[in-house]
Amino acid sequence: MRIVIDLQACQGSSTHRGIGRYSMALLQAMLRRAGDHELHIALNNRFADSVATLRGTLDGLLPQDRIHAYDLPPQIWEHQVQNSWRLRAAEQLREHFLASLKPDVVHISSLFEGLGEDACVSVLHSRGQYDNAVTLYDLIPLIRKETYLTDPHVANWYYRKLQSLKNAELLLAISGYSKLEAMDALQLPEQQVANISSAVDAIFMPRALSAEAELALRQRYGLTRNFIMYTGGIDYRKNIEGLIEAYAALPATLRAGHQLAVVCSIPEHDRLRLQNLASKFQVPKGDLVLTGFVPDDDLVSLYNLTDLFVFPSLQEGFGLPALEAMSCGVPVIGSNNSSIPEVIGRADALFDPNQVSQISAKMAEVLSTPAFGAALRAHGLEQSKLFSWDASAQKALTAFEQVHERRRAGQRALVAVGAALPANSAAPAAAARPRLAYFSPLPPERTGVADQSAELLPELARYYEIELIVAQPEVSDRWMLANFPVRSVDWFEANAGRYDRVLYQFGNSGFHVHMFDLMQRYPGVVVLHDFYLSGAVHYLSSLNREPDAYARILYESHGYAALIHELAEGREASYYHYPCNRPVLDHAAGIIVHSRYSQQLAERWYGAGKAAEWRYIPLLRALPGPLDRASARTALGLDDDDFLVCSFGLLAVTKCNERILEAWINSELAGNRRCHLVFVGENHVGPFGNALAARLAGQRNIKITGFVSMERFRTYLAAADCAVQLRTRSRGETSGTILDSLAYRLPTIINAHGSAAEVPDHVVLKLPDLFTDAELSAAMLRVRDEAGLAQRLIDNGVEFMRRVHHPSNVGAAYHEAIEHFAATSPSAHYATLAKALHATDAAFAPSAQDWVLVADALAANTVVPGLPQLLVDIAPGDADPASHRALLLALLQAPPAGMRVEPVRRDGALLRYARHYARELIGRANLPLEDAVAEVAPRDSIWAPAADADAL
Repeated sequence: MRIVIDLQACQGSSTHRGIGRYSMALLQAMLRRAGDHELHIALNNRFADSVATLRGTLDGLLPQDRIHAYDLPPQIWEHQVQNSWRLRAAEQLREHFLASLKPDVVHISSLFEGLGEDACVSVLHSRGQYDNAVTLYDLIPLIRKETYLTDPHVANWYYRKLQSLKNAELLLAISGYSKLEAMDALQLPEQQVANISSAVDAIFMPRALSAEAELALRQRYGLTRNFIMYTGGIDYRKNIEGLIEAYAALPATLRAGHQLAVVCSIPEHDRLRLQNLASKFQVPKGDLVLTGFVPDDDLVSLYNLTDLFVFPSLQEGFGLPALEAMSCGVPVIGSNNSSIPEVIGRADALFDPNQVSQISAKMAEVLSTPAFGAALRAHGLEQSKLFSWDASAQKALTAFEQVHERRRAGQRALVAVGAALPANSAAPAAAARPRLAYFSPLPPERTGVADQSAELLPELARYYEIELIVAQPEVSDRWMLANFPVRSVDWFEANAGRYDRVLYQFGNSGFHVHMFDLMQRYPGVVVLHDFYLSGAVHYLSSLNREPDAYARILYESHGYAALIHELAEGREASYYHYPCNRPVLDHAAGIIVHSRYSQQLAERWYGAGKAAEWRYIPLLRALPGPLDRASARTALGLDDDDFLVCSFGLLAVTKCNERILEAWINSELAGNRRCHLVFVGENHVGPFGNALAARLAGQRNIKITGFVSMERFRTYLAAADCAVQLRTRSRGETSGTILDSLAYRLPTIINAHGSAAEVPDHVVLKLPDLFTDAELSAAMLRVRDEAGLAQRLIDNGVEFMRRVHHPSNVGAAYHEAIEHFAATSPSAHYATLAKALHATDAAFAPSAQDWVLVADALAANTVVPGLPQLLVDIAPGDADPASHRALLLALLQAPPAGMRVEPVRRDGALLRYARHYARELIGRANLPLEDAVAEVAPRDSIWAPAADADAL
């Protein structure tokens, strides 16, 4: 393989930090272990001095002609908004340069560069010519964003880097913890992340100092007696404040015999802050030693002189100082979190860094127990042997080989089906990433579709250049704002020609009403979150600009029988009964649904085969990382032995909330003060919600939260013992809250209604569709009382979510479906035909009449969607006019099974729909329905009064 290593980590401000040292050590080990692989180095000429330095450093390790440097425009650091265009142009230039080197793999030694200097690293514009591998050190700013991402410019920079991480084919994690962190926080599949671990430089080893050298070292740094040591930088997560407090809490004799040495560069304001903190804890002046910067040789000597090394960090990607200290034969203790336990490798050397008393106790145990200290010294020397740069390099090279083989296997598979090049040809030139217009409500809008888009967009961005088209005043999600341009609908209409693909996220609410008209003019793939769109159509009709929209779309979707039903039963009964979605289905370039149930509904309403070309893709749901259930329950005021049952989502008659309430009240749960029922969501505004609130008034331990923030919503998910998510009157939706409950490891009770019936029986506690209150009460009691049931459901649910609903799998399925529709949809075929006809036009110059004849043939050949029509002539002929009207009205009220009845009239040689006549006949004369030319297909039937009655 040809491996190109982007070594900007060793050019800018990271050069002399841990990242730069790690990158250089790993590179040198890979050069030693490269074998038949051909390694190249790519450098950024914006750091001209470092290019010359690195050429000298690497001289003799690889040929100079394998060290390449590229030019970029100046002033591209990302913290300055005015640099944005130059930065994005620089990213394109860099990726273009790397492609010109014809690599198989590009390894990025450090992605998180370029915030305040002219470094440029990205995996955002790759055309797929090669695989990208990125060293992943940690995701601490993402996990602790409330601390590290408060500056919006920093946040934008960081979230763009996170998108690059998702786009990369391979991440090289520096610890097992970092690997799991990437899989959880970025929802990456395991094969996309390899743990290559870490190591330390050979200088970190036991060392004997002469008396003179030791004295000089101590005098240099103010160390007058034995000391306890920390190194690793000054940062909130390093927990130096906790270490100082723990030191202050040591028994007086131990503290008197030991200074505390904090060995690292310290800005003056931090120096004053830490000294004031020590004074607050009554640490005598001189007992806390803040050394400032220490060169490597002195650092090794200090390690060798200390009695104890303490590493109290709150979170680490690896924890290199602990390994350095162990390599020098020092007793090491550290935090019991993140990657630190796998580095230290000994449970009795760990403490909870959030508990100062634990830090202090573990320090005292080592200092006062010589045998324990000796055991830690011996253990550290053995443990450190498990880590080596050669081992890390070999793991990295093996991971490169595996990702390269996956690419080659995919190319072979394409060849096997005849979709790639002949056997002896080169790989196909990769096309530019298609530009995708993405229509959806987005956060902060209060709709599940907005939340789902927030999870889906980072997955789709691996395949498309995405622009967000919105009809809302603001978008609040920082990842979206950092990675995707946000456009208005008007802007889209003025620039629609720039897009290669269009995707509409369509749901049954007012958030989607602007899409009805748009998609008729700009067809795209529709993600149908609800099969029924009657609620959205009703909302559209309530807008002043189109008061008759509901009736028009009701007629287009379901014919005159639906208009008669609405007149007789009322609007609410109508939109509960009729889907009102045909204009969307007919104009879509393709349909994606999240349940088989929606496909069944399509065939029930519009005939067999209607959903044959639809794509079923499971609804995306991210599995959260490790849950802090104890903290969540504390935040809600729950004790360990409380039993919390939650029902999540907006309260409505369709969610069976009143059934849950009755089942609870009529069970032994209601009388137990340790049992709690919480409806986590906003109550229905209207009679249903009023009745529900009145029924639970006075009930102990039952409440409706009202609208809650996403953070609070997730707190309830993490704290609950059981979820109850029921459905009735399904509109073809897929329950996101069922998936939320399963993802958060909750035993979940559902009923077999609509799409919920498709959830496998072993994953949930599934009641019949028409369950009884007694069955629901018994199910809740089973979750509480039946040994092993809850854990079995949790385990099965997690496996199901990871296998079926994992974001990377769902994103890949979206990409395949969108590209399939782009190639095979009727609009795609039409575009291909139009292009071919245009070419023929250039060669043979047809007349206008030729074009009319071709258009007629095309119209005749086009399959008209929907049910076959029974076209009934309104002229009575020889029949009695009154009888004919009565017969026609009866046909409109009750069409023959599997047919749509349409009155028609003769207009010379044309056949027109008789809509004016029909609307008067059914008592809806005010509807704006016009007598358009009838669209007649071969499968339609025409009946006139003079015709044989058998035609019916």
